[in-house]
Amino acid sequence: MQPGLEGVIAAETVLSIADPKLNMLWMRGIPVPTLVAEYGYEGTIALLWEGFAGDGLTADGLRADLGNARVAAFAALPAWLDAAARRPMDAAVRLCLAQLADDSTPAAIVAALSVGVPALIRARRGEASVAPDASLGTAADLLRMTHGTTPDPARVAALDGYFTAMMDSGLNASSFTARVVASTRASLASAVLGAWCAFTGELHGGAPGPTLDLLDAAAAAEDLDAWLERRLVAGERLMGFGHRLFPDGNDPRSQAIRAALRRLGPQASRLVFANEVEQRLQAVLARVKPGRRLPANLEIAAALLLDALGFPRDAFTAVFAVGRGPGWLAQAMEQAKTGRMYRPSAAYVGPPVGD
Repeated sequence: MQPGLEGVIAAETVLSIADPKLNMLWMRGIPVPTLVAEYGYEGTIALLWEGFAGDGLTADGLRADLGNARVAAFAALPAWLDAAARRPMDAAVRLCLAQLADDSTPAAIVAALSVGVPALIRARRGEASVAPDASLGTAADLLRMTHGTTPDPARVAALDGYFTAMMDSGLNASSFTARVVASTRASLASAVLGAWCAFTGELHGGAPGPTLDLLDAAAAAEDLDAWLERRLVAGERLMGFGHRLFPDGNDPRSQAIRAALRRLGPQASRLVFANEVEQRLQAVLARVKPGRRLPANLEIAAALLLDALGFPRDAFTAVFAVGRGPGWLAQAMEQAKTGRMYRPSAAYVGPPVGD
């Protein structure tokens, strides 16, 4: 038995693979830096969905399909938005996804998130929803629908790069959940709803908000080293530090996001302090727990980027899901093609049974 299924191979995939020794993540054979620089969000979706949601998919074609789907998703807002806006953000997004029909297309599911999230952010501020512009790419339109103004190109590029880098990373908890649901021949809409529920935990997609909370607490500490030491001695989890996929901290996604942050200039000023916290943490670790390292993971860069782009902290996970959603769909569509339902076994350790 392997607790947490660590090292257990549960699927064959053409979608993505990470190699911590080479400090790289590839999607369909293309490294993350190339995807961010040359493919972008819609181009990476076309790459991942090729052969599953159609053949000969292109970035331009996906941009048009997603733009039209956003218009349809906006028309559906009255059916659920008022009730959802009174709920916590995680529950509100569940309602957004739950209203999708079982025969919803992959584009419609992505559009529901990319329209629903900014609509929820605005509704919770008492502001009216902004209609989508089908001619724009997803990142540009999401910023526009959130803030009500035409976004700066640097901000669009930063969000597009974030979405692209975070789209797929193998059998993480939410992607595996999407595959399990799809393996039962449930709908793609159900698979993405299940993935979202797995995603909201603070050990997974729910990490960026608590990561920013930790940086706030560190900034308020009178003695940063003493504050870090108390947390470490107590065995408390330090959100934003340590990662199972890239344990040495050399995550190409984090590097791409940090580069985008630096291009935002003054909006990314907190990155300097985050780097200081990481340096002090390693120094304290060397004294308190020799031989152990907890490098900063991509959640710190992600949290700082989403904050710099003006998203409220409780919506970080929902915005993250707009980037990850196409990956969930690719995983679900790939699994559905196998025709095999997941049915693992468990080792029984309860009271004795039988004669």
